Amino acid sequence: MDPCYVVSRCYETRINLVDDFADKLTDSGSTIPSGLIAAALAHAFALFVAVSVGANISGGHVNPAVTFGAFLGGNITLLRSILYWIAQLLGSVVACLLLKLATGGLETSAFSLSSGVSVWNALVFEIVTTFGLVYTVYATAVDPKKGNVGIVAPIAIGFIVGANILIGDAFDGASMNPAVSFGPAVVSWTWTHHWVYWLGPFISAAIAAIVYDNIFIDESTHEQLPVTEF
Repeated sequence: MDPCYVVSRCYETRINLVDDFADKLTDSGSTIPSGLIAAALAHAFALFVAVSVGANISGGHVNPAVTFGAFLGGNITLLRSILYWIAQLLGSVVACLLLKLATGGLETSAFSLSSGVSVWNALVFEIVTTFGLVYTVYATAVDPKKGNVGIVAPIAIGFIVGANILIGDAFDGASMNPAVSFGPAVVSWTWTHHWVYWLGPFISAAIAAIVYDNIFIDESTHEQLPVTEF
């Protein structure tokens, strides 16, 4: 596996550091409007860069849920999907370990539910927010009819994530990405309600892929997988 590809997976998890820096810059971090906006914007621009630099390597796959949606739509093989998932999770763990090493023990906290938020509330939020993300990926990057819209795909994907963080951060952290949740959980060894951050994104990825692929992508224009694909 290309080391450059694994490194590109780290970008997505590295943006979790924003919350720690926001705490220092705004005292209360994402618990106040200025900290939340700073975190959302930083996530949006960091993801924009991550997708852009990975586009020519993997198509910009930095999210297991997005990869799952692409697989269900017939845009990627199962074997390649598995390899991407391994690289995404490995990149997340490595990024969190590097953070801990570089900061003398500072960890990226595991995603958790806010006070008063049930697991079912959080599951719905993950489904709704990730649906918007995967739908945006399909509309701007996967659809064969995208034309010039594909040029803005990375920033559109980054902005939908930033917008979702503004909405969902106060409820469950607005992960939308199992890899982003996995790294901090491994390093801090905190697994409470971790399943929410897998089940929600994968359910919504499946819904978005099935809806978009069957309603908006004409079979005559569907890009078939290369016969040499693994």
